[in-house]
Amino acid sequence: MPVEDPKEHDPFEDRFARALHDAGAGFETHRDLASAGETRGRALALRRRAAVLAGAAAVACAGVGGALLLPGGGTGAADGQSVAAASAAPSPAAGQDAPSPAADGPSPAAGGSGGITAEEMIRTLKSLLPDGRISKEQGRGTDDTPPLPFAQVVHDDGKGGGAVAVSLQRVEPGSPQARETTTCPDRTFVPHDACRTTELADGSMLMIFQGYEYPDRRAETKYWAAELVTPEGGHISVSEWNAEAQKDAPVTRPEPPLSVKELEKLATAPVWRPLADVLAEGKKPRPDASPSTDASPPADAGTPPEALDEGLRKTFVSLLPDGLKVKKQGGQASDYAYLVVDDGHGASMVQINVQPDMSDVEGQLFRDGVETLPDGTKVVQRQGPGEKGGQGVVMWTVDTIRPDGMRVVVSAFNSGAQHTAATRGTPALTMEQLRAIATSPKWRDLL
Repeated sequence: MPVEDPKEHDPFEDRFARALHDAGAGFETHRDLASAGETRGRALALRRRAAVLAGAAAVACAGVGGALLLPGGGTGAADGQSVAAASAAPSPAAGQDAPSPAADGPSPAAGGSGGITAEEMIRTLKSLLPDGRISKEQGRGTDDTPPLPFAQVVHDDGKGGGAVAVSLQRVEPGSPQARETTTCPDRTFVPHDACRTTELADGSMLMIFQGYEYPDRRAETKYWAAELVTPEGGHISVSEWNAEAQKDAPVTRPEPPLSVKELEKLATAPVWRPLADVLAEGKKPRPDASPSTDASPPADAGTPPEALDEGLRKTFVSLLPDGLKVKKQGGQASDYAYLVVDDGHGASMVQINVQPDMSDVEGQLFRDGVETLPDGTKVVQRQGPGEKGGQGVVMWTVDTIRPDGMRVVVSAFNSGAQHTAATRGTPALTMEQLRAIATSPKWRDLL
C-alpha cells in the first residue's frame, strides 16, 4: 500500500486514512472530519464520517474529527482541506433539471441482482426531497467500483441551488466505529456552528452536524450532515452544501437547501433501512474499496478503546516537561491523543500517535535524515510550516519507529489549534523535549 511522503503531510493525517480504509469508505473525512494525524492511520471524526460520502460522492468529515472522522474525519476532518474528500464523481444520470417528485414517492426495491443500482439511489433521494428543481444527478450502486451506494443531486427551492447527497454503508453494531460515526467532532480539529447526537426510539443513533467544507474558512461553503447508525449496523449518511458542489463552486445561498429538520427527516426515512440491509446480505463494501494511503491498526481486542485512549493521554501528560499547564486534552480511538498546553506565553497544541506493527511502511516513512539509536530505534526530526490554514503556524515533529515496528510520532504547534492563527513564536516544547517524549520506554506499556 503506497504511503505519502512524510514531508508532505501532517504526522497525524494517516490514522484517519486507516479509519476510512477499515470503514470501507471511499472518502476522506466527516470526513476529513479529520484529520488528526500524519501517522499511517481519520478522521477526525468528521473525516471518518465524510469518508463514507466522499468516496461515494466526489466525496466529503470529518472529522470528528470530526470524520469525523472524524472528527476527523470526519467525518470526516479539519486540515484546511475540504471536509469532503475528493474521489472521482460518478457520471451524471439522465433526467437532469427534472422537478422533484413528491416526498411520499414509491419505495425502491433492490435490483434484480440482489444489489442496489445507481438509478434506485437517485430515484429514492429525489422522492424524499421537498418541492424544487432537481439537476446534476449522479449516483453509484453496489455493482460499481467502489461498491458504495450513493446519490447526489442539486436541489433548488427557488433560493439557489445546493448539493444534497446520501450514501449507505455498514458498520459493526456496537463497535468503536459505530460510536465514532455519530459522535460530534472536537472543535479543536473541526470548527463548526452546531452538532448534536440523539438516540432515537428504536435505538438508532443520529448525529446532526452544521459546519463548513473548509475548516480554515477560506471559502464560506457550509457543510451540514446527518449520520444515522441503526442497531443492526446500517449507516445512512446525508450531506448538503450551500453551493452546487462540495468544493470549488461559488456559494449560491446563505444556508444549505434543507433545514435541520428536513435533513433529519431525510436521513431517518424508513425507505433507507431495507436498502442498507441489502449491503448486509452479501453486498457489503469491500474493505479495500477506500483509496486511502494508510491506516491505523485496530485497538487490542481485549481492552476497551476508551481505556487505551485514557492510558495514552495519561502517559502523554506524565511525559510533559515541567512548567506546562494542560488547558485542554482529547483523543480519538486508541492510538491518538492531543494536549493544549501553556507555559505562560500562549497556547500550544501537542499531539501524539502510538501505533504497533508499522514495519511494513518503515522504508517509506523513514527514508531521509534518519538517525538510528543504540537500541535500533529510528528517529526523524522535521520543522516546517503548519498545513491546516492557521496564519503563521509552524509544526515541529519527531517521528520514531522501534525495531519491533512500534511507531511513536509527536508534533507540536505554536497555536492552540492547527487551523487558528499562531499564538506564539514557537511551540511550547523544544525539539529535544519532543524527542524525549517520542523515545520514552513508557509507550511499550500501552501495547
